[in-house]
Amino acid sequence: MVAHGGHETSMEEMSGMDMGSTAGSHTGMAMAFFTATNTPLYSESWTPQNAGQYAGTCIFLILLAVALRALFTAKSFLEVKAIESALKRRYVVVAGEKMVSDRASNDGNSMAGILTTNGVQEDVRIVSAPVKHIQPWRFSIDLPRALLMTVATAVGYLLMLAVMSFNVGYFLSILAGAFVGELAFGRFNNAAMSM
Repeated sequence: MVAHGGHETSMEEMSGMDMGSTAGSHTGMAMAFFTATNTPLYSESWTPQNAGQYAGTCIFLILLAVALRALFTAKSFLEVKAIESALKRRYVVVAGEKMVSDRASNDGNSMAGILTTNGVQEDVRIVSAPVKHIQPWRFSIDLPRALLMTVATAVGYLLMLAVMSFNVGYFLSILAGAFVGELAFGRFNNAAMSM
């Protein structure tokens, strides 16, 4: 017996009420794939009423899956740009500090060499400084990275919710979008990683 608002209800009555309320409602989650063309997407107001609207919803999901792949490609280009800017960073010698040339001559990671440009030779000191795998936090790099990841996460969860509707058309549309997205943007990821 459960007391609810001053009225006692038996467990049998509650289970009967639950069964009756979920059996007739359309909002219950299906646990097997189905092929209905009137499955709501994200809200009850986005429920296709005919085959054309259903096709439009499937096309939207394809484009959303392609956009997710594009976001991850943009993120890889952003990472490459951050590494390139870290490698090109210039340093300023502060007055009163030990000169760079003094430190370079005492550094075990440096060696003497000759630089030739347009027939002019110059004695130089080559200093190899290992680049850290983890760069320091920079507002100009880390803020866009965080915003891009937030958008990609939102798109990924929207796609996950569409798959969780168990509608075969929605599921196949997302797979098609992933395929098209990889065809369109996959080569750019490989190019970004080899830079």
